[in-house]
Amino acid sequence: MKIFTSAQIHELDRYTIEHEPVKSIDLMERAANALTRAIAEEWGSNTPVVVFAGPGNNGGDALAVARLLLQEGYEVKVYLFNISNHLSEDCITNRQRLIDKHLKDFVEVTSKFDPPELTADMLVVDGLFGSGLNKPLAGGFASLVKYINQSPAQVVSIDMPSGLMAEDNSYNVRANIIHADLTLTLHQKKLSFLFGDIQQFIGRLKVIDIRLSQEFIQNTDAQYSVLEEMDVRSRLLGRGDFAHKGSMGKALIVAGSYGMAGAAVLATRACLRSGAGKVTVHTPKKNYEIMQISVPEAVLQMDYEETYFSEAVDTDGFDALGIGPGLGGLENTAIALISQIRRAQCPVVADADALNLLANHRAWMQQLPRDIIMTPHAAELERLVGIPAGGDFERLHQAQELAQNLQAYILLKGHNSALCFPNGHVVFNSTGNSGMATAGSGDVLTGIITALLARGYNQSNACIVGMYLHGLAGDLAVRELGKESLMASDIIQYLPHAFQRLND
Repeated sequence: MKIFTSAQIHELDRYTIEHEPVKSIDLMERAANALTRAIAEEWGSNTPVVVFAGPGNNGGDALAVARLLLQEGYEVKVYLFNISNHLSEDCITNRQRLIDKHLKDFVEVTSKFDPPELTADMLVVDGLFGSGLNKPLAGGFASLVKYINQSPAQVVSIDMPSGLMAEDNSYNVRANIIHADLTLTLHQKKLSFLFGDIQQFIGRLKVIDIRLSQEFIQNTDAQYSVLEEMDVRSRLLGRGDFAHKGSMGKALIVAGSYGMAGAAVLATRACLRSGAGKVTVHTPKKNYEIMQISVPEAVLQMDYEETYFSEAVDTDGFDALGIGPGLGGLENTAIALISQIRRAQCPVVADADALNLLANHRAWMQQLPRDIIMTPHAAELERLVGIPAGGDFERLHQAQELAQNLQAYILLKGHNSALCFPNGHVVFNSTGNSGMATAGSGDVLTGIITALLARGYNQSNACIVGMYLHGLAGDLAVRELGKESLMASDIIQYLPHAFQRLND
């Protein structure tokens, strides 16, 4: 599913109006009907409603919703803010339609504003500003937002919480953004909705389909998109009846230091569960018995050092290399790491301590092979490129820049994991849950992607299929185990169910 920018959404509205064809005011009425139905599903007609409408089309939507709620028997008060004596054309039309309904409690605010009392039994409809906002709120509107936020009333925002911007809120004034209980966004999620530091403003989110032009959507490129199950299904490779372990790919996992054998176990088991024909593990000698007992299906290749990874190995016989989980931070390991990556004759997945060691030797970043896959979580990315001053949007931008500069695939892990491509495009994952916020989950992801690379997936598809499977297995696991009790090994246990779901 494509995620359009606010400018593209404006173009989509205009294209729909011109090519459906439909009048702008009729498209607004279509949206208002859908919004009103969504509100009525949540709050009965015994709920008093206070509508705050801005001067633009978001305000026009709010005025139309107020009229339709009035028709449904709701008690409605409306405040239209026309401070500059300039309303959009459709806002003017809906103002007149509302006046024609002889609504007693209608106030058009042109200068002074006496705010109404907002009580816990009331619903506030926030229609002040939508996705077109491009600067922080200030002055009277900022004061109104703070007043609403301090009230005990429930708040539903139309399209976006007022004060929030559709993409970049790095330097927004967070105190001047509505805290909605429910956001009814039109057509699609906005990019900012995918960031963790924005969730406090959105509340629950519902996407309202207002039937915008499919022709425009299909023919317009978007820098951002969200994975859907059919996107993943179309990328799956089959397993022929005459397949054998040699044709299903040979994977090498370089992981584990003494005391961190679990990371190697998790990555290796995930690699085997994800279809690799043969998995070899290179790990220190003291992990030997642990690995033999925990993963008897794996082939062991011992490092000559007892407790840490110290020596790069030949990769000529392997189809993919996963490196990093549990390696530790010794300088000898760092030297072995860069040597191993430089010697690799196959696709590489670098995670965990591989990234931390690179962060300590940033000059080595230019020696990384083209199309390397790196899977940092937020803290690991910060070590690589620095702490973002502007929050999650800037962090994503840093990951995009890193992917483009290195010509690498950067999979920034989180609730909506973001895969940044070498060409600047970003795909957000749609599976996964907070139960997966547990040690070892990233090691499992490394094993999955390494297996898919060994199976013959290219880097792009291995990342897309891998992160979706990883999240889907976590989603299936929490149905049985709950979020609090989920462990990384449970994700591996449910990988077969995830594969079956995608292959059905």
